[in-house]
Amino acid sequence: MNIVINEELRAYIDPLTANEYAALERSILAEGCRDALVLWGDMLIDGHNRYAICQKHGVEFKTVQNAKFSTLDDVQLWMIDNHLARRSVSDFQRGVLALRKKEIISARAGALQENAPAAVLENADAASGAPAPARLNTREDLARAAGISSNTIGQIEKITKTAAPELVAAVRAGTISINAAAAVASLPTSEQAAAVAGGRKELQQAAKLVREMKASGKPPKPAKEQGDAVVELDSDAVVEVGGHGGADVALLNRKISELAAENTALKEQVAMLTAALEDARKAA
Repeated sequence: MNIVINEELRAYIDPLTANEYAALERSILAEGCRDALVLWGDMLIDGHNRYAICQKHGVEFKTVQNAKFSTLDDVQLWMIDNHLARRSVSDFQRGVLALRKKEIISARAGALQENAPAAVLENADAASGAPAPARLNTREDLARAAGISSNTIGQIEKITKTAAPELVAAVRAGTISINAAAAVASLPTSEQAAAVAGGRKELQQAAKLVREMKASGKPPKPAKEQGDAVVELDSDAVVEVGGHGGADVALLNRKISELAAENTALKEQVAMLTAALEDARKAA
């Protein structure tokens, strides 16, 4: 059997994590490949991981044909709906898939409107025998398609448009929540990357600072501007404050002082615990 792997399709859906792939491999080795691979002609459109594992270990597998597609866009829409139907898909993945679906449907509708008269548009899907995919014109439409809230869709859309690659990876890995990542995505990309490098606690602190700045009516600046004041916190986090008056600077300085005090107290606790553990070790 000649099975063709389309790299675009294989990369279209987020890959399994190392743990998920290992669990699938153990399942196939113990129980065989229970679910058939789905083909469109000789092109594999569902079951790339199962196929790779079966090929690696010489495990037999079955295939089924899905011949209802006309274009690669049809295949991608089917793949999106197929994954959205799975309970194991995270909310962030659901939002990303719904946004991809919107892009495909919008691009297809735009191309048809540009190249075909209205009468053809109305009958195009009937002639092809395939139902027209539902339009995703509003955030509520996207939310229903993804099975998440419209607010979460808005946050995911912001992340996909403005987040640094490191921040997107952190959301996918569950290191930071969608809500917090959307806040951090307001920062310049270099500051986003620095926050990710600092770990979960640094990300949470960055999100907290962004929210507090927005609450005070001063959204984070996208880049440094000449004449801005710079306040440092523990030499790790830098917050820029526009030169619009002493009240804003005083408010932010007070917030930063509070966070700095919390950091100092935590460091003192860690030092005390470390000393106690060392004393216990010596005593033993």
